[in-house]
Amino acid sequence: MGQRILVIGSGAREHTIAHTLLRGASVETVYCAPGNIGMQRDGIHVVQLSESNHAALIDFARQNNVDWVFVGPEVPLIEGIVDDFEAARIPAFGPHRAAAQIEGSKTFAKELMERHSVPTAAYASFSSYEQAKAYVEHVGAPIVVKADGLAAGKGVTVAMDMDSALHALEEIFLDHRFGSAGASVVIEEFLEGQEFSLMCFVRGNEFWPMPISQDHKRAFDHDLGPNTGGMGAYSPVPQISQDMVTTAIDTIIRPVTQAMVDEGTPFTGILYAGLIATADGPKVIEFNARFGDPETEVVLPQLTSDLGLAISNLLKGQTPEFVWDTQCATLGVVVASEGYPTAVIKGAQVPQLPQFDDHTHVYYAGVEGEDAEHIVANSGRVFLIETSQPTLQQAQDRVYEILDALELPGMFYRHDIGAKALHAA
Repeated sequence: MGQRILVIGSGAREHTIAHTLLRGASVETVYCAPGNIGMQRDGIHVVQLSESNHAALIDFARQNNVDWVFVGPEVPLIEGIVDDFEAARIPAFGPHRAAAQIEGSKTFAKELMERHSVPTAAYASFSSYEQAKAYVEHVGAPIVVKADGLAAGKGVTVAMDMDSALHALEEIFLDHRFGSAGASVVIEEFLEGQEFSLMCFVRGNEFWPMPISQDHKRAFDHDLGPNTGGMGAYSPVPQISQDMVTTAIDTIIRPVTQAMVDEGTPFTGILYAGLIATADGPKVIEFNARFGDPETEVVLPQLTSDLGLAISNLLKGQTPEFVWDTQCATLGVVVASEGYPTAVIKGAQVPQLPQFDDHTHVYYAGVEGEDAEHIVANSGRVFLIETSQPTLQQAQDRVYEILDALELPGMFYRHDIGAKALHAA
């Protein structure tokens, strides 16, 4: 009898995780709570339980003989859901509350890196608008302004001029746009270079890196518009050298995972390092305590081994196996509701998308409906179309061939996902 697994979360990231688990021979059943209606098309069992209702999730896992739990989003991790599952003697893959601070507090992450000489942007943190404003006026622009806490990927402003920097501070401190996440700010030096995402499966000071990817954060083509949770991604990233990745593993991943063990907050789960390739080598922009979104949707399709078996072995203290297809390129484009990310207009009809070939997939995010064939948008990011092809150009061509043939009133997408790599070539 195969494994029964509960995935917590509701977005395209969790759809991808659940779908990848089901592809493995060791897994029989995947539940997703709260999931979304589109996941049902892939045989995922959607469970109407909130990711914040830890007690109900524990009861469900017990009653349904769940072998272990995969926690997708950051909020339940930071609220200690892994601690709660472990107290109930149900294995859960993800960091404990103390370790999840690496994402929950940018100040925590910065101080950790400072103590262990991990390369990152110079920074200062402030809990007062006046002090932050005085600092920005002193150092000038360009500069990066970040709400200290969780802001769903939208609390970062790369300010190329003083007006933008001061406006960002006003949004955080005076308009309280990010609520308690904006009780303090981290202000960083602006770094030049291309960004890339390096995710690893981690157990204490052991880690297994995944292929790197590159996300597109801005809402519109040519990196214009506001920051979003991500509008598309691709992998691999040919303009980032293997030497740069190896250096990142040696100077960032290895010392950070060891530091967390040494300081009594060992990390188990997915460690996401958002990095930038500078002239001085890789530097950390941010850490997340979980899979990135939309990076997950282009990285996990490259996994050819059994994800469920590997994580089961991780949780048991055994050696996991991760095998990646290095002969393909994978690209995914997000379709979002009009107005995303600032003033989302919900309710757009999602077209009935076919089941594509084995190399192309639809991952659903902010959708609702009576059944999996009649879906409407109920959030900012609605769905993502991903494909794996022999080259990045072919992958880009395939996704846009599909998207450009769709009628998508009330929704939009970027037309240049992957262009940085193709232009670099």
